[in-house]
Amino acid sequence: MSDPSVLQIVLLGGLGLLAGAVNAIAGGGSLIVFPALLATGMAPLPANVTNSVAQWPGYAGSTVNARTDLRRQRRRLVTTSVVAALGSGAGCALLLTLPQSVFDAVVPVLVLLASLTLGAQPWIKSWTQREERSADNPRALLPATFLAAVYGGYFGGALGVVLIAVLSLLAHDTLQRLNAVKVLLSLVTSTVTVLLFALFAPVDWLAVLLLAPTTLAGGYLGMAVAKKMPDGVLRWSVVVLGVGVAVYLFLR
Repeated sequence: MSDPSVLQIVLLGGLGLLAGAVNAIAGGGSLIVFPALLATGMAPLPANVTNSVAQWPGYAGSTVNARTDLRRQRRRLVTTSVVAALGSGAGCALLLTLPQSVFDAVVPVLVLLASLTLGAQPWIKSWTQREERSADNPRALLPATFLAAVYGGYFGGALGVVLIAVLSLLAHDTLQRLNAVKVLLSLVTSTVTVLLFALFAPVDWLAVLLLAPTTLAGGYLGMAVAKKMPDGVLRWSVVVLGVGVAVYLFLR
């Protein structure tokens, strides 16, 4: 994006705001920005790493707004954050060392699975809430968090959906407090990807500059309205968009 048009600037700014809010409310905001970057002419790999870097401010804004719900979760936050950082590093290493042809072949499947997982989120919540747990299950929670973070480091689309599913299944707490953990773990995972991709990956920094401020605002505002805003229409809009992108990537 050496010379973006006014339309591209406005489009990326608006979608960045929406993506930050979607990540805070339902997860899956990166599935909004990724196709927008593809539409500017970026190849899938640069679009992926640019998207991952640009999402960081949104996760930061959501985490700041979730700080009240993060209180009295110190042990859970420390253990899962360490595991998430390690998993994210492993995912980034896979992305940077495997041939780009592998990513080009895998990413349509990842986009499709992420989109379908986002669509299934209400059923995942309903199913997990039937289970009565008296405590976290660290033997399962930590490995599952690691695998989710590997996915986040490699691709990251709908990472929040994957994380909230893991936490809902294997941690004992209210969904509101687990959602706060989700945004913190998303921030940890994203921080590792930012550091590694900034050094070793083909990040389009102009696109990041256009997206970062609006994802920050969207993440902060989205967390503020997460308790009040019905997210069904928003979720399914992202699902349809993600499936469309997957089909496009399969056929290109």
